Amino acid sequence: MDNAQAIQAWIQCLGNQYVLTEPNYLHECQTATFTTASQFLAILRPINTAEIQACLKIADQYQIPIYPISKGKNTGYGSKVAPSDNCALLDLGRLDQITDYNGKLGYVTVEAGVTQTQLYQFLREQDAPFWMDAVGASPEASLIGNVLERGFGHTPYGEHFAHVCGFEVVLATGECIHTGFGQFTNAQATPIYRWGVGPYLDGLFSQSNLGIVTKMTIWLMPKPEYFQAFYFSIEHDEQLADLIDALRPLRLNGTLKSAIHIGNDYKVLASIRPYPWTEMINKTPLTDEVLEQFAKTWGFGAWNGSGGLYGTRKQVAEARRLVKQALKGKVKRLQFIDDFTLQTLQKLEKPYQWLTKTKVSELLKLLKPVYGLMQGIPTATQLKSAYWRKKTLPLDPVNPEKDQCGLIWCAPIAPLDGASAVQINEIVNDVFFQYQFEPLISISLLTERCLNCVIAITYDREIPGEDERAMACYESLMEQLTQAGYYPYRLGIQSMKLLAQSEDSYQKLLTKLKHCLDPHGILAPRRYCPPLADSLNTDQ
Repeated sequence: MDNAQAIQAWIQCLGNQYVLTEPNYLHECQTATFTTASQFLAILRPINTAEIQACLKIADQYQIPIYPISKGKNTGYGSKVAPSDNCALLDLGRLDQITDYNGKLGYVTVEAGVTQTQLYQFLREQDAPFWMDAVGASPEASLIGNVLERGFGHTPYGEHFAHVCGFEVVLATGECIHTGFGQFTNAQATPIYRWGVGPYLDGLFSQSNLGIVTKMTIWLMPKPEYFQAFYFSIEHDEQLADLIDALRPLRLNGTLKSAIHIGNDYKVLASIRPYPWTEMINKTPLTDEVLEQFAKTWGFGAWNGSGGLYGTRKQVAEARRLVKQALKGKVKRLQFIDDFTLQTLQKLEKPYQWLTKTKVSELLKLLKPVYGLMQGIPTATQLKSAYWRKKTLPLDPVNPEKDQCGLIWCAPIAPLDGASAVQINEIVNDVFFQYQFEPLISISLLTERCLNCVIAITYDREIPGEDERAMACYESLMEQLTQAGYYPYRLGIQSMKLLAQSEDSYQKLLTKLKHCLDPHGILAPRRYCPPLADSLNTDQ
């Protein structure tokens, strides 16, 4: 291994300005929202597939591991940092072209560096009769990056991996393959039929280190004739199971076509404002009394949810009737909002606030971005909750890594039933109060049959000892959740060891695939797959 010669070879390939080795650049990429130790040798910024292939061949020649990112907005899961040390960071941010758009069939083909904002603006410029699906991460997050982590959003197309096809993938050896019908150069159905013919390979390249996805086709949601959002809340934790069970039939029968998101009172408060240091006299964690004071002032409950209704006006009216019927007597408040009612609420904000004694302006700050997300409009507001325990307000653009925000996500999947939601909530509360953090929890009715809990450990990294306490909290939480049978749908770089708990035959299969596609183990070691040196059988 000769790092200096490899760097010179990369410079000859990419140009001096696209091979970065300066300490300030490296430091930025080595910083996450929790403690990390991995360091990079260099940052490589190719602009096309050919340059990626060349970079990988050089890495293979000099046996230097490569860690690819799309935009590096993996905040709360490791950001740009690699799970193993001494990699070269392959930054695909310059691959930022939307290479195809079909206004009849509703799809776009994008490169790895295309962001949420870029696609949203593109569709507006085209006056497209389609919506994208947006997530609450940074508007500058990569579309492909989120798909490959099997992320989810807010519209009927919110399960992202279910609405993509036609991958272009560069393997560790430098070979380039195309999945589905893309294996045939003249295939007409590549962007509209994900399966192709023969083995389906797309899933191998999600949450894995088996290849670098440089391009894919994303299906767009037809803009509905009418959209209406609904918001609801319950007053007590004891009502959570009944709420989940009341909503489940509406997800199963298709009345509710998209994920329903339900956040607890801590989550709502953190979305509205930073930690109330004055009211708490600079003490943590937040007390029930202060939390209840804010809940009363701003009118939120123990759990607060939102969802969208999509279709014709008649279809939405019928869905609204069924939602009202299902939630009757089970929620404290149920409101339906469309563009007209939102504008009216903004105009009547002051008299409504005077009559109800509720801080409408603060609630609108929370309501409007969520309303937009349900229509595929990216927003940076959701990420501001990462500043929950910081004593300084975030600047624009928001940069939790640079601002030393502490944020660790844990996102277990469970059956869509009230008992599972209650059990997870009890585990989270027990662990968080033991470690003196506020349990910021959201529950998403992700599909017709499963729910996902997104749990945030939020703290200030500038306070000595907080990194260690937060990671101890995370480890305890993961242990108790997995013992109860609730495993996360994605992993942070600090938790890849969880896969070692899977059955031996599964690990052996992953190892065989890794050895076949990446014989020297240079691509993203330890990312969702055991490293070859640790797991290859001696008889292979």
